[in-house]
Amino acid sequence: VALCKGFFFCGQEPFVADEYIERLAWRTPGGGSRGGEAFDPKRLLEEFVNHIQELQVMDERIQRKVEKLEQQCQKEAKEFAKKVQELQKSNQVAFQHFQELDEHISYVATKVCHLGDQLEGVNTPRQRAVEAQKLMKYFNEFLDGELKSDVFTNSEKIKEAADIIQKLHLIAQELPFDSLMGFCCYPLSSPGKYHDLECQLIQEFTSAQRRGEISRMREVAAVLLHFKGYSHCVDVYIKQCQEGAFLRNDVFEDAAILCQRVNKQVGEIFSNPETVLAKLIQNIFEVKLQSYVKDQLEEHRKSDAEQYLKNLYDLYTRTTNLSSKLMEFNLGTDKQTFLSKLIKAIFISYLENYIEVEIGYLKSRSAMILQRYYDSKNHQKRSIGTGGIQDLKERLRQRTNLPLGPSIDTHGETFLSQDVVVNLLQETKQAFERCHRLSDPSDLPKNAFRIFSMLVEFLCTEHIDYALETGLAGIPSSDSKNANLYFLDVVHQANTIFHLFDKQFNDHLMPLISSSPKLSECLQKKKDIIEQMEVKLDMGIDTLNCMIGQMKHILAAEQKKTDFKPEDENNVLIQYTNACVKVCGYVRKQVEKIRNSMDGKNVDTVLMELGVRFHRLIYEHLQQYSYSCMGGMLAICDVAEYRKCAKDFKIALVLQLFDTLHALCNLLVVAPDNLKQVCSGEQLANLDKNILHSFVQLRVDYRSARLARHFS
Repeated sequence: VALCKGFFFCGQEPFVADEYIERLAWRTPGGGSRGGEAFDPKRLLEEFVNHIQELQVMDERIQRKVEKLEQQCQKEAKEFAKKVQELQKSNQVAFQHFQELDEHISYVATKVCHLGDQLEGVNTPRQRAVEAQKLMKYFNEFLDGELKSDVFTNSEKIKEAADIIQKLHLIAQELPFDSLMGFCCYPLSSPGKYHDLECQLIQEFTSAQRRGEISRMREVAAVLLHFKGYSHCVDVYIKQCQEGAFLRNDVFEDAAILCQRVNKQVGEIFSNPETVLAKLIQNIFEVKLQSYVKDQLEEHRKSDAEQYLKNLYDLYTRTTNLSSKLMEFNLGTDKQTFLSKLIKAIFISYLENYIEVEIGYLKSRSAMILQRYYDSKNHQKRSIGTGGIQDLKERLRQRTNLPLGPSIDTHGETFLSQDVVVNLLQETKQAFERCHRLSDPSDLPKNAFRIFSMLVEFLCTEHIDYALETGLAGIPSSDSKNANLYFLDVVHQANTIFHLFDKQFNDHLMPLISSSPKLSECLQKKKDIIEQMEVKLDMGIDTLNCMIGQMKHILAAEQKKTDFKPEDENNVLIQYTNACVKVCGYVRKQVEKIRNSMDGKNVDTVLMELGVRFHRLIYEHLQQYSYSCMGGMLAICDVAEYRKCAKDFKIALVLQLFDTLHALCNLLVVAPDNLKQVCSGEQLANLDKNILHSFVQLRVDYRSARLARHFS
C-alpha cells in the first residue's frame, strides 16, 4: 500500500489505498463475487504478490531517477554560485573604475570653471569696451546731426535703436549741463529724440494691437518697459481693449466678458499682467460703471424713492456679483480690498444716507397702503388709546369701560385685510433684503431694527391693534337682541396675521440681528406686542357676555311655562323643548367659531369661561319653573341635550358641571321614598343641602306632606 501511495501520489488524482485494493481485487479472476464466480484466495494472494513486486521495481527505478536529478541540481547550484562570485568581483572592479572617473571629471570641471572665470574676466571688459565704442560712434552721429547707421534708418530695427537711445539718454542725464561734455550731450538729454522714439514705439504697439499681433505687442512692450512712457503704453492697450466692448445694454455682463478676454491675453504681452489687468478693472469701475450708476440713480433720486431704492439694490448687487467674478483673476496680493475700494468709491455717496431714504419710503408707502384700504371701506380712522400694557391690564382687572366709548356698529367689518398685510410684509421683506445688501456690517443690526420698528408701527399698531380696538368698541351690550359677534372674526384674522408677522420676524429679521445686542431689543419689542394684543383679546371676553345674552333671549322667547307642566301629562310627544334645540344650535356655532378664531391655550381658556357661564345660565333658567312628573322628565331630556352640547367644549370641568346638573334634575322625577338615596349618590353627596332643597322645591308635589316629610 505504501508503494502504491508513493506511486499514485505523482498522478493528478489523490491516492486512496482502500479503493485501489478494491479495484485490484475486482479485476483479478476469483478475487470477488462477480457473476457468481467462486472466491479464490490463493489466486488473489498471488496477484497481490506479483503486483507488489512490480511496484517495488517501479519504486527503485523512480528512486534512482530522483537521486540522479538531485545530483544534477547540486552541480548546477555550485556552478551558479561560482558565477555569482565572479560577477561580484567584476562589479567591484567597475565601481573602482567609476570612482576614479568621477574624481577625474570633478578635477577637469574645476579646471574648466576656473578657466571660464578667467575668460569671463577678460571678456567682460572687452564687451563693455565694444559697447562703449558703439555708443561713442552713435554719440558722434548725434553730435554731427546725421544719423547714418542702419540701426537708426531701418524701421525694422526700432528695438535696437530704442535700446541705444535709452542708454545715451541715461548717460546724458548724468552729465552736468554747465560742463562742456554736458552741453554737447544736451540734444540727447532733451526730450526730443527720446520722446520721438517713444511715440514711435507706442504707435507700433497700437498698430500691432489693431492687427492682433500678440508677439509684436510683446516685443514692443518689453522695449517700452524701460521707457518713461511704458504706463502710456498700458493706457493705450486698456483704451483699445474697450473699443466696441460695451455695445449691449448690460454693462456688467460686457465688463465681465471683456475682463475674461483680457485676462487670457495680457499674460502673453506684458511682464506684469496682474498690474495691467488691475488697471483695466479700475478704469472700467471709475469710468464706465460709475457713469452708468450715476445715470440710473440720479434720475429717480429725488422724484421716485421706490424706483431709486430698487435701482440702488439692483446696481449694487450686480456690481458685487461682477466683483465676485473678478476675484478669480490674479490682481495682486490683496484683490479683495482693491475691489471693495472700487465698489465703495462708486456707491459711497448713495450708501451714506441709504437707511434714511429706506425708512422715509417705507413709512410713506405703508401709510399709503393703509389709507387706501380704509378709503376703499369708506372708513374714517378713529383715534385709539395710547396707554401702555399696564394701563390695559388695569382696565382688564377692573372690567370697567372696556369699549372705547359707546358701542359702535361696524356692519360686520373686521378692518383687517390679508391684502394689506401681504403688501406691508412684502415691502418690509424687500427693505430687509436691501438693508442686508446695502448696510455697512457695523450698522446692519441698527438699520434692521429701524425697519422692524416701522413694521410694528404700521402692521401691529396701525392695523391689527386698531382693528382690535375697533372690535372691542363694536362689542354689543349683553342685553342686545340679535347681536352679531364680529369680534371673534377680528380675533381669527388677527391671529392669522400675527403668525405671518412672526414668520417674517424669524425668516428675515433674525439672521440680521442674531449676533448683535439688538436681538434682545427686538425680542422684547415683539414680546410687548404679543402681551398687549393678548390683553386686548382678554378684554374681548365681554363677547361671552353677549353670547350668554343671546342665549337668554332665546330661552325667554322660546321657553314656555307649560313646557314643564303640561296640561295633558299623558300626551307629551316631544323629546326635548324647542328652546333647548335653539340654544344648543347657537352654542355649537359659537364653540366652532371660537375654535376657528383662536389657537393654543387661548381656546381652552375661552371655552372654559363660556362653558361655566353657559352652565350658570341653564342652572338659573331651570330654577324659574315648576315641574310636574312629565315636565321633570322633559327637563332631564333638555339637560341631557345640553350635556351633549357641553361635550363639544372638550373641557372636563364643563362636562362635570353638566353631569351634576343632570343628576340634580333627577330630583324632579324621583319617587319621594327614594329622595334620600338619590341625594346621597356619588354626584350629589358633596353638594350643599340648600342646592338640593332648591331643586326639590321646584316639584309641583313639593307641598304634599309625604314629600316634605321624606326630604326633611
